[in-house]
Amino acid sequence: MGADVDIARSIAASPLRTVRLKDLPPLVRNTWRTVERLTDRGALVRLSHGVYTAPPDGEDGRSWRPSLESTALAIAVARVGGRSAALMGTSAARYWGVLPRAIGVATVAVDRGKHSALELDHGGTVLFVPRRFDLLDLVLERTSLGRGLVTTPAQTLFDLLSRRPADGLEKEIDGAVDNLIARVEVPDYADVLARSARPGIAARAALERLREKYE
Repeated sequence: MGADVDIARSIAASPLRTVRLKDLPPLVRNTWRTVERLTDRGALVRLSHGVYTAPPDGEDGRSWRPSLESTALAIAVARVGGRSAALMGTSAARYWGVLPRAIGVATVAVDRGKHSALELDHGGTVLFVPRRFDLLDLVLERTSLGRGLVTTPAQTLFDLLSRRPADGLEKEIDGAVDNLIARVEVPDYADVLARSARPGIAARAALERLREKYE
């Protein structure tokens, strides 16, 4: 029983309360069996193959689930570290509340390594996009699993305008862009635009739309 508590506490103390099974310290002889037992009891939740999280605030993992965006960021942080992963694109738009519809795919920026798309145990897919973090405008925000990096509204606006939307999401992305235009300040977006080597036409045009708000 003491080993169960030690493992549960170890996972809860990890960044975003999430850890890969292979990264757990050898607290017991058969870590896998202990983790599975804790999952069956609701003390842990399996997010994907070999990745587990500890539900916050005494939640029962048999009924509680983190959001897709929180799950995606937690898995990325478990892989590459807290300062090397950030919600971006549609997932950042979801975080900022400008994309109301859940789309079943989460996008996370990572600053190192190549990672294949990952299917989650409870539905949804995580896409890992290599990005240069020194060129991104990021902010530390609170998710249901703890604090993690998210692209700012200005950076999110730029990213949405710089990437082709997934099939069937054109209207939703247009709506998210309109919502971000209403809340992003000109200097913030201008700074993001200046960091890009070759901003596209739509990204450049957004700066004029922002300026028009103040005319």
